[in-house]
Formats: sequence, C-alpha cells, structure tokens
Amino acid sequence: MRSFLMAMVLSSMVSPVWAEERPAQQQAVLAIYKELLELDTTHSTGSTTVAAKVIAKRLHAAGYPAKDIALLGAKPKLGNLVARLHGQGTQRPLLLLAHLDVVEAKASDWTVDPFKWLEKDGYFYGRGASDDKAMAAIFVEIMLRLKQSGTKLDRDVILALTADEEGGSDDGAQWLLKNHRELVDAEVVLNEGGGGRARHGKYMFNAVQASEKSYTNFVLEVKNKGGHSSLPTNDNAIYRLANALGRLERFAFPVELSDVTRTYFERAAQTETGQTAVDMAALAKNPNDAKAAERLSQTPAYNAQMKTTCVATRLEAGHADNALPQMARANINCRVLPGHSMDEVRQTLTGVVADAQISVMETEPASVGPNSPLQPAVMALTEQLTRAMWPGVPVIPIMSSGASDSRYFRSAGIAAYGISGIFGDMDDVRAHGRDERMGVKQFFDGQEFLWRFVTAFAGSPTSASKP
Repeated sequence: MRSFLMAMVLSSMVSPVWAEERPAQQQAVLAIYKELLELDTTHSTGSTTVAAKVIAKRLHAAGYPAKDIALLGAKPKLGNLVARLHGQGTQRPLLLLAHLDVVEAKASDWTVDPFKWLEKDGYFYGRGASDDKAMAAIFVEIMLRLKQSGTKLDRDVILALTADEEGGSDDGAQWLLKNHRELVDAEVVLNEGGGGRARHGKYMFNAVQASEKSYTNFVLEVKNKGGHSSLPTNDNAIYRLANALGRLERFAFPVELSDVTRTYFERAAQTETGQTAVDMAALAKNPNDAKAAERLSQTPAYNAQMKTTCVATRLEAGHADNALPQMARANINCRVLPGHSMDEVRQTLTGVVADAQISVMETEPASVGPNSPLQPAVMALTEQLTRAMWPGVPVIPIMSSGASDSRYFRSAGIAAYGISGIFGDMDDVRAHGRDERMGVKQFFDGQEFLWRFVTAFAGSPTSASKP
C-alpha cells in the first residue's frame, strides 16, 4: 500500500495504461521522464531553471526539507539543482550527476515532435531521451524512493542536475565545483558516458567510462594581399590552406594506451571475432604493434580510443567571386588524450602545417582532466550486478571520445564514472541527432541496475538491495 501511495503522489501525470501495466516504481520514473522530456531546456529558447524547479517540487512533496534542496546558478535560465539525502556519514558521499540541458532540435528535421513525449515501437522518443534526461529521471526516482522507503545509508547520497553541459561554458557542474564545492563534494560520482553496448540486438558489454578526451578547437588562418582574379599569382590563400589541410589529412597522432584503454582492448577482444579480436588482444599486449593498430584504426571508434584526433570541420575563404582571396580559414576540432596539454597539440599542428604564413590559434580553451582510477569496489559491484542481470555480458572500462561533466570532477580530485546499465545500439546512436530515442526495456533495466548500484554502494550491508 505504501509503494502504491508513493507512486500516486509522485506520478501525477501517469496515464491509466501505465497504472495497469507497470509496477509503481516504473510509473513513478515515467512520470518524471515525461515531464522532463516535454520541457524545453535548449540554450536558445529553453530553461534548465524551470526543469530544476519542477524536480525540486517533487522532492519537497516526498519529504525533503528545504535546507536539503538548493536551486542555484549564475544565470536566470541556467539553473542547477542539488539535493542531499543524509546517511550515517561513516563514508564520504555518493553523487548522482546528470545534466538537464539538451542540444537544439529542429522540429522540421524530426519525424516526431522533439518536445512531446512519445512511446512507439518499443522506444521512448524526445530530445534528451538518451542524453541525458533518462539518467536524470532515474536518479530523481531513486532519490524519491530512498526517502520514502527509509533505506539505511552509510553515506549521504547527493543529486546534482546541472545546466550548460551541452553549452560548453562554465555555468553547470564546473560552476558548482568552483562556487559551491561543499554541496557536491563526494567520494564517487555516477554520471553518463558509460552504459551498455549492443549490436543487432545482442548485448556486447557493459561499459564503465573512467576517462575522456579533452575537447578544443584550433583555427588555421592564412592572409594574403589578394587582387584581381584575372591576374592570379602563385601565392593563393586558398591553395596554401588546402595544401596544409592535405598534410593534416595524412597525419596521424601516435598510438597511446592508458590503463583504461589497454583494459578496454583486452576485454573487448573477447566480444569480437576474427582479425579484429586478434588485433585487439595484440595491441593490449603491445601498443607498438603497428600492423594491429593500423587495421584497428580503420574503425573510427577504435581509432579514437588509441589516438588524439584533429579533424577539419569548417571552412571560410574569399570575399568575392572575381577577387583573389585575402583570407582563408579552417576550424580544426581536436579530441585530446588525457595527459597532454593543448600547447602540445598546437605545436604538433604547427609542425604538420609546416607553413610560417599559416597561423595556428586555439579558440576554445579545453578542460583537461585525468583518468579516474579503476576502483576495485566500483568495478566489482558493476561486475556483480551485470552478471546478475545480464549473464555472460562482460564489464569493460572505456575512454569517451566526447566530453562530459565528469572531467571537472576528475580535475578536482573526485573519481567520476560513467555507469548506467542502459544498453544502446552501437550502430544507431541518435544522441544530438534526429529522432533521439531510448529503448523502453533498456530504460527500465537501467533504472533497476542503478537502484541496485546506489543501494549497494551507499547502503549498509544489511539494508542494501541484493541483485
């Protein structure tokens, strides 16, 4: 009766179909998920502050006192929420981190309304369905259930729902750490970036993201006096830049493996077949195996695990159809392996360009973060729960080629891991793209996995849920 009443209180938007067909905790999380997906939290027209207030209201209704809920931010539309459930304090807190903001979604590009929750053909659709409102909704439901159930905790559990992860500035997690570290200081952070990988319906592995590349942009620019196009010269800004880009196209940064990526290739080899499996095992044993590295580098996902990458993404040149170009410019987007400075990358690009007339300028300072150590307690629990829920599926640590808010916590000396238990198709990634979606079964499995993880990691041994 208690769980039923809790679901009724927390799930004001639950439809009769949900109530008939789904357990109370699934009703509760769906109500939160639907509400978040239908809120516009883009940077151009939306507000994370509105979403944060909606979640704060739910927490208040579940019994969280005002002193344990903070709504704060540097800008009116970029609000963050931090809430704390107090444990006995015998261990340092566990932080549940998810971002509320989403990338832009042009309705005319989608086959469904990006800001209208939809369940269709075994999927939930909507902007943020996978990145990152699924984890946000699940974490909120966990906080509500922990409060209502009275689960005994050895440590505090903190919820942080942040702004500006997609915006790339410092009004979200970075701002909280800089201005209110006491609210989000923890021993371990659970965040996006990991999760299960599937291919053609087969579950390949459950990933633990313990590392990520740094993101930055450089501009290559060449200027020229120009002139009339009827009098071309040998010194053409566009040709000069094009030649430099050709050299960059043919250049590859060296292979470099960390403890995380070495373990990734070692374990991923057991999930692959044929030459790929052989090459992964060989590279894990010997990162200097050039032939194995060359073959693996033909797959972009594997290449990104081995190397820093810099790629041309935008071009701009000339000022008139009948004039020689006075300027040519290219944006170079770089994803940099941990442990390397942006100055190192700039110097490398300068050497590759090999043209004193082309300037190389960093236009977006990167946030460089170290790896998180593969803590035995975190890895063992993830492996235990994975075996229980998906027998035979291995747990593999990974490095993200993209960036997440985990890097700010790692830079602050706080171990952060991308762990979710939410599986997605490796060959159909729709985050940031058209018709973003989340598998219905995978969403609920992730909810169960994260509930078990949180209660086991934060709860007393006698009170933690058993898989």
